[in-house]
Amino acid sequence: MRFDILTIFPEIFNSYFEESILKRAKEKNLIEIHTHDIRKFSKDKHKKVDDMPFGGGAGMVMTPQPLYDAIEHVKTLNKGPVIYMSPQGKVLSQSKVEKFSSKYKEIILLCGRYEGIDQRIRDTLVDEEISVGKYVLTGGELPAMIMVDAISRLIPEVLGKQESHLEDSFSLSLDRKKEYPHYTRPAVFKGMKVPEVLSSGNHKEIEKWRKKNLK
Repeated sequence: MRFDILTIFPEIFNSYFEESILKRAKEKNLIEIHTHDIRKFSKDKHKKVDDMPFGGGAGMVMTPQPLYDAIEHVKTLNKGPVIYMSPQGKVLSQSKVEKFSSKYKEIILLCGRYEGIDQRIRDTLVDEEISVGKYVLTGGELPAMIMVDAISRLIPEVLGKQESHLEDSFSLSLDRKKEYPHYTRPAVFKGMKVPEVLSSGNHKEIEKWRKKNLK
């Protein structure tokens, strides 16, 4: 899976994508993550990418020229859909993540800032708008990271253990709204004991206990 991310803050992604599971997935060539600095495409002598909105109002709007040129450039490298991370978009769900994972091998993620991007870019170059929740962030970078993480973990071998993506808290097979309690060593912590059934070795009884304790 290839991800191309358009942003005015490409350095933001370095630390997250260079740690743990995603780092190993990149090293194994299971995923590719490329960031592109929108400012580099600006024809303004100061590399400006924002301006005041027509009609007045608070805040600034990202201008169309650098966005257009950046997206058109990336589309020569990536044939996937252009996804704009926007609070006005459809709220991301696990079923939506599964759709992206199964349908596409390449995805372009556009990160907005300020009051958003010029509507003409949304109308002509954006294929879909996605929100990660019913709240507003300072930019689309964190949502883009969430998209990459959520989609990548569904790719075979990314998590290392083949069945782990089927058994954890974000399982495809379990009820997505419920989860059973999890315990690990020590068996007794500050006087609190792990339920005996979980260390019994009786998998049938353990499964029954887990289903009974879904929350």
